[in-house]
Amino acid sequence: EDVDVPSRRVLITGATGLLGRAVFKEFNENNWNAVGCGYRRAQPRFEQINLLDSIAVHDIIHEFQPHVIVHCAAERRPDVVESQPDAASQRGGAASANLAKEAAGVGAFLIYISTDYVFDGTSPPYKETDVPNPLNLYGKTKLEGEKAVLENNEETAVLRIPVLYGEVERLEESAVTVMFDKVQFSNKSANMDHWQQRFPTNVKDVAAVCRQLAEKRMLDPSIKGTFHWSGNEQMTKYEMACAIADAFNLPSSHLRPITDSPVVGALRPKNAQLDCSKLGGGGIGQRTPFRAGIRESGGGFLVDKRWRQTVFH
Repeated sequence: EDVDVPSRRVLITGATGLLGRAVFKEFNENNWNAVGCGYRRAQPRFEQINLLDSIAVHDIIHEFQPHVIVHCAAERRPDVVESQPDAASQRGGAASANLAKEAAGVGAFLIYISTDYVFDGTSPPYKETDVPNPLNLYGKTKLEGEKAVLENNEETAVLRIPVLYGEVERLEESAVTVMFDKVQFSNKSANMDHWQQRFPTNVKDVAAVCRQLAEKRMLDPSIKGTFHWSGNEQMTKYEMACAIADAFNLPSSHLRPITDSPVVGALRPKNAQLDCSKLGGGGIGQRTPFRAGIRESGGGFLVDKRWRQTVFH
C-alpha cells in the first residue's frame, strides 16, 4: 500500500537538540516530509551527519533535495563556547557557510537560527537593522554564522531568538529548566540572578515561526533577510524561578535575588530584547504564556508529584 509522503521537503540540522526536536515535530505534523540530522544522539531516529564533513553534507542535500533547511545545530552554552573557541568558530562559520552553499545549489531556502546575544544589551529593544555588538564569543560566532550564510546564499533567512525552554530530555538542556532543582529543593537557599533581563521563549513557538516563514516563502520569494522572534514576558532568572514555583505551587521564599552583574563566566548583555514587529506585522508568530509553557515542560522532573492534583483538578 502506498504511503502518501508530503511533497514539501524540509531538512533540519541539530534535530536531536531542544529546538531541533520541536522544529522537526512542527513540520512533520503539518504536512511536510521532514528529515532530521544530528551527530552524537542521531541514531536511530535521525540521520547521523558531521556538519564539518562537507561531502556528507553535500550528499544528504543532493539526495533529499529539500525545499527548506532549518539550521538549528549549535553549541548554545556561552560558557562552553568560551572554553572551546576553535570548535565554536568552525561550527559557526565554516559549517554554516558550507550549508548555505549546498542549499543554494539545490535552490533550498535556508533558515539560520541565531541569537539575541549578537547585541550588547545597552539600548533595547533591538530591530533587525540595528548594528550588532556581541559581548561574548557565543554571540560573535553566531554573528560569524549569520554573515557566512548571507554571503554564500542570499536566499537565506536569519532568525534571531533569545533564551529557550520547552519539553526537555534533561533539565540541563535549557537555561530555564535547569533552575527546576533549585526551585523544588527548598531546604536550602538559592542565589538567583536578578540583573539580566531575559525573554524566555518556548521552542514550540520558534518552531511554528520557522514553519510559517517556510510556507510564506514558498508563496513569496521576497521572504529572506534577518528576522527576530521572542517571548514577550520580561523576566530575570529570579523572576523565572518564582514563576516556576508559582506554576507548580511550590515555595519560593528560599530563592534570593542577586542584583549585581555576574562576575564569572562569559559576559552577558543586560537586556538584549528583540523587537519582533517585522514578523508580527507580516502575520507570523505564536506565543505561549510562560507559566503555561513551563507547566508543560517540566512537570515530569518534579520529585513530588502532588502538584498534579492542584494543577489539573
